[in-house]
Amino acid sequence: MTDVYDPTLGELVTANPAAARLLDGLGLDYCCHGDRTLSQACTAAGLTSADVIASLNDLDHDDDETWTTLDAPGLAEHIVATHHRYLWEELPRLEELSDKVERVHGAGHPELADVRELVAAIRADLEPHLLKEERVLFPAIAALAQGQTEFAFGSVANPIRMMLLEHDRAGELLTRLRVATNDYTPPADGCTSYRTLYERLTALELDTHVHIHKENHVLFPAALTLAEG
Repeated sequence: MTDVYDPTLGELVTANPAAARLLDGLGLDYCCHGDRTLSQACTAAGLTSADVIASLNDLDHDDDETWTTLDAPGLAEHIVATHHRYLWEELPRLEELSDKVERVHGAGHPELADVRELVAAIRADLEPHLLKEERVLFPAIAALAQGQTEFAFGSVANPIRMMLLEHDRAGELLTRLRVATNDYTPPADGCTSYRTLYERLTALELDTHVHIHKENHVLFPAALTLAEG
């Protein structure tokens, strides 16, 4: 009897990063819950696995696959150069833009107060998180690759455990932001700034989901394997 093809969501995105956008659009969480199999996630979402697989098979293969071949220190460097840099630049701009749009349109769209508060909360959560990775965890991963086994914080599993919890928090905030923005759908009377805000929030969600996926399902397991010797 042939085994039924039932990869995890994380495995799907690692095999073809282009799957991230499709899964996001279907509401299938491949970052914080990427350990679920496709059938489990589809059942929970009321989708048919065969239909999702067909859509995945129709995808072009993503050109940006270089990160899938990197060792743990190299992947950490890639994450900093790609995703951390994006967040350091984009989060302050998004907070400023969400303030502006709420001031102009808030009277007619009271949900914008929630959007503004959520953007500020995401920034407040993610910026310290980035610092902890850049100053503590990622240097430790590089040291592990060089043979170091002892750290002031104990096992590398300790900061990884904390990062996973913080990833869950970021995922929850992004879910709330999607709800508050009606799936990032601007109203008919939304000005250019309004539409731009929602477009950039959509991009933020996708990039952060891919970012978390790379850490949760590729980098962190590789670091734990290094720690085990």
